[in-house]
Amino acid sequence: MALKVPALPFTFVVHTLGIAALVLVLVWNIHFRGGLAWEATNKNLIFNLHPVLMFLGLIFLGGEAIVSYKALPFRKEVKKVIHLVLHALALGLGIIGIYLAFKNHNESGIANLYSLHSWIGIGVICLYGIQWIYGFVTFFYPGGSPALRSESIPWHVAFGITVYLLAVGNASLGFLEKLTFLENSGIDKFGTEAFLVNFTAIITVLFGVFVILSVLSEAPPSVEDDNSYSAI
Repeated sequence: MALKVPALPFTFVVHTLGIAALVLVLVWNIHFRGGLAWEATNKNLIFNLHPVLMFLGLIFLGGEAIVSYKALPFRKEVKKVIHLVLHALALGLGIIGIYLAFKNHNESGIANLYSLHSWIGIGVICLYGIQWIYGFVTFFYPGGSPALRSESIPWHVAFGITVYLLAVGNASLGFLEKLTFLENSGIDKFGTEAFLVNFTAIITVLFGVFVILSVLSEAPPSVEDDNSYSAI
């Protein structure tokens, strides 16, 4: 049941928070952590790509994909393509981001998959992939029957929101885990970098909250709206 408020104001907040958090993630990893690299003697530069790509993909583009289907006043087919492409980009960046975490660990002699963050992360990327494939096959090509689509919509929405909330929660775990390692390595617990990481995590959570509020609010009138498909 939709909130009796328009989605558009929430989407403006989503865009603002998302861009702000993305800038902070880049500032953290480039300014404070030394930069980004696919290959480097300093393996930390490889790892720095992990939070950047995971945030850009699963959190930012994933959130924008959800909001796009709800808030854009376009024809259903146009919104469906935008929704699908943004989620595909999010999934692709997420897979690369996870690969880079493994690459950094393997080249640095660090064990893989020992933390709650890594376990949930693997689960999230698998669920995200399943969600995207099912949505593509059922709602895009070859497309399910009208009855199957109608029955799938509420499950597609609920599953998509669940996966997205897991992604946002796991991003917060990632910020906490990395900051804990850094503090144990000697950075000031009350210093600028620690403040930046915590503040970025808070903005990320708020971004996720407003994505969900956008989904629950009333969509603007569209060019063609037959209620045959929904967000997520």
